[in-house]
Amino acid sequence: MEFKRVVGTRRSVRWLKPWRQVEREKIQVMLEAANRASRSMNADYPRALVVNRDQVSSEIRESLRNPTTSVELDLAPTYIFWYFDLGYVDGVQDRLKELVDQHALSPSHGWSHAYVDSFLWPQVLKPIADNMMALMFMGATETGIAICNSLNAAVDQGLGTCLHAFTAPEKVKQAFGVPDTWIPVWLQLVGYPLEEPEAGGQRPRRPLNKLFFEGNCDTPWEEDLEVTESLKQDGMIQAPGPFSYREEEVRMLSQMFGLPR
Repeated sequence: MEFKRVVGTRRSVRWLKPWRQVEREKIQVMLEAANRASRSMNADYPRALVVNRDQVSSEIRESLRNPTTSVELDLAPTYIFWYFDLGYVDGVQDRLKELVDQHALSPSHGWSHAYVDSFLWPQVLKPIADNMMALMFMGATETGIAICNSLNAAVDQGLGTCLHAFTAPEKVKQAFGVPDTWIPVWLQLVGYPLEEPEAGGQRPRRPLNKLFFEGNCDTPWEEDLEVTESLKQDGMIQAPGPFSYREEEVRMLSQMFGLPR
């Protein structure tokens, strides 16, 4: 699928085929996409624990439930527990110098081994390592970027996926041996969509001029209507919901599983 259409087609898919397992190779593609995401300091932020639904005990599954994440836990064949590792700053000096050696960070932009060792580490990176709020903020932000790649990789392969609150980290930690330095971020559920790929239509978003600005924060970004039309043709901007059939689709899916309608 073309990139713009992947972005436009991504939905939070909550109706999944519980009887169809996700091929391991497709999960690997998602993990590799996350691994290739942009990351500051070339640090290794994200960690992921991939578990098949049937490996998750009924006790843990019950503890993961909340008022809006319940049905999905029974439907999704694959769970991905996303974390970041608080130890991501360990070895970052060497990884930055590796980029210098690869000429990804060049002297023309001020980079050198000496700069990393004598200034960047002691003046910038070590203070971050010693500040828990900074560690948490950067870890969550950078891991979120990786997860975004994972979401789009799932869509590109015809999978359905959605992020959910990670509500029982201690139980998951005990059951699967999660290290103490791993901080929970999101639970990603993955499977083959049971609902139509459009999932009722593209989700509502505010216009660009409500969110983005140009030149200064008093000047909203004004969209070029030709560009907007081009994005519609390429599939990044799609028909908004709710589609006329959506209510009936949800009703029938609920009836299939004996759920409230």
